[in-house]
Amino acid sequence: MSQPLYQVVYDEIIKRIVDGRYPPGNMLPSEFDLGAELGVSQGTARKALTELEKRKIVERRQGRGTFVTLRTPENSMFHFFRLRSPEGEQVVPEPGTEKVVRRQSNKNERGALFGNPRSVFEISRTRNFRGEPLSQEVSVVPTDLFPGLPDRAPLPNTLYVLFQQAYSCVIIWAEDSLRAGVMGKELAEDLGVDASKPVLVAERKSYDLQGRVVELRTSTFITDNVSYSVRMD
Repeated sequence: MSQPLYQVVYDEIIKRIVDGRYPPGNMLPSEFDLGAELGVSQGTARKALTELEKRKIVERRQGRGTFVTLRTPENSMFHFFRLRSPEGEQVVPEPGTEKVVRRQSNKNERGALFGNPRSVFEISRTRNFRGEPLSQEVSVVPTDLFPGLPDRAPLPNTLYVLFQQAYSCVIIWAEDSLRAGVMGKELAEDLGVDASKPVLVAERKSYDLQGRVVELRTSTFITDNVSYSVRMD
């Protein structure tokens, strides 16, 4: 069964973003020009752009045109980091310790990550908020997608901006699974807190604009002075 014409246009735009012809932040051709170039109607091109906008791959700016989504530290933090202070403000984590190592992947990582990688980079970071321990994050990514990652340490506060700018890997959406947990002795020593302290554990799969799982992340949050906040419209 053949694809709808708008899906062909959609896939072609994705391909051009991936190969760098349409870099993040750049303006796309108009609906008319896209349609003429790809041999479809303006309406078909418009439908493809509408679907891309729904997935936050592009953004339309009134009176200016359509642009490839650009991750900045600010919008990446707002979109993917869901902690709020007691006053309801966005929590901006402060960097703590950091360790980036290359290691062999385990069975679960090979099954979940794109490309069934045999080796991965593991990024372990602690975070603080208002000078107090906040969290530990452990991110696992395929080495083939992020060559030379350890050489970039110390890594920026928002990894997804680095992924986009240095590796043309744009994180579009993520799935977080939440569960209650207990700090545990080893992590408690790293953060300097009581091992019996209750915590919130978030396990994440991060997807790029091609729908590939490119990161697995486990975050352990101390929620004494913050809360996990999600708005549902």
